[in-house]
Order: sequence, then structure tokens, then C-alpha cells
Amino acid sequence: MEEKEHPQPRSIHLTDPRALRAYAHPTRIALVGLLRSSGPFTATRAAELTGESVASCSYHLRILAKYGLVEEAPGGRGREKPWRATARYTDWPGHSEDASVAEAADALSVAVAERYFERVLRAMKDRHRLPREWREAEQFADSLLYLTPAELTAFGERIEELLRPYENRQSDPSLRPEGARPVSVFRIAYLDREVPDAGFGESSTESSDESSDDERGEG
Repeated sequence: MEEKEHPQPRSIHLTDPRALRAYAHPTRIALVGLLRSSGPFTATRAAELTGESVASCSYHLRILAKYGLVEEAPGGRGREKPWRATARYTDWPGHSEDASVAEAADALSVAVAERYFERVLRAMKDRHRLPREWREAEQFADSLLYLTPAELTAFGERIEELLRPYENRQSDPSLRPEGARPVSVFRIAYLDREVPDAGFGESSTESSDESSDDERGEG
């Protein structure tokens, strides 16, 4: 009797500073995102998608596997073994009393943010090629809200609820309605210290936000 595959976990939570530092490499962030959207695939295919060498991709995939972000997928032949992501999303602490964890988590957040904005800039540069209906549907906007930490947390949870009904379409193409295309939704909410606010001192650096990759959903 054929053994059934276990469903992929929704998220992997990184707390080990070594894992956080390892994942902060741009090529590794890219590989995990591609495996989530286009995997499984081999190191050879990874090289085609990223422009890196096969040896480089193979090395980075092994590092990612060491920290549980990817794993070997069934169906490989010889040295051409396929890899797959172990979860749909990655998240990590937005705050830690452990200085090594906090430092590594912040460095990863910066690396992921840089990749987010690189992707957004590429999308904006080429958007003139899109059909009109997609250009009008795309969203580029920002809002300034006055919130408490508890309200910001609740705000994020409400956005999660809005996104959740569409998540299974990534792994199950049969759920996608006609005309559906891949749309990346980036969510960044941060305490804006550039706005004058008598109630907030510059000496405070606390944040109640928990960051996430994809990578959340890259990825």
C-alpha cells in the first residue's frame, strides 16, 4: 500500500540564531521562495531560475536543508535529486531577550525587506506591459494609522483572515478560477519614527511586530 504524504505545514518558525543568519543570504531566500511557488526542482533547475551556478545552488540547498527549510523530494535519479520547501511560510521573532537572536532576526528582516522592494521595483518597471484590467487592479498605496501595539496585532490577524481563503490555491491548481494569476501581497507595518509624535521618545526601540518572509508566500 502506498504511503500517503503528510500535508505541508503552513509555517516554519526560526529561533536559532545560526538558522536566522543562514537564511539571510539572498540566494537562499530566493531559493526557498522559488521552491514554494515553482518546486520541487533540482539544483540544475535552481541554477536556471536564479542565474547562479549548479554547484552554488546545490551548496545553498544543503545549507537550507540543514536548518529545516527545504528537504529532498521523492522521485530523484542519481545526482539529480529534487528539493522541496518544508512549509509555505517562514516566520521568526520580532522581539527576543536573547541579544544574538534579536540581532540575527533583525538582519534577516532587513535582507527579506531588501528582496521585497527589489521585486516591487521590477514589477513597477514592467507593469506597462500588463493588460489594463491588471494595471487597474494592482495596488500601490500607503496609510498612516495611529494604533496601539494590541490594535496593530489585531490588524495583522484580520489581514491573515482575509488572505487565508486563497492560500490553498497555491498548492491545488484546481481551486483557481479562470483568469487567476499569481499575485504577491507584501505586508509591512512599522512604527514610523519620522512622524513627529510627542507620545513616543526616540530612545525606545520596542516592537510588537513579528516579521515573516516570502518569502512570507514567496518566498
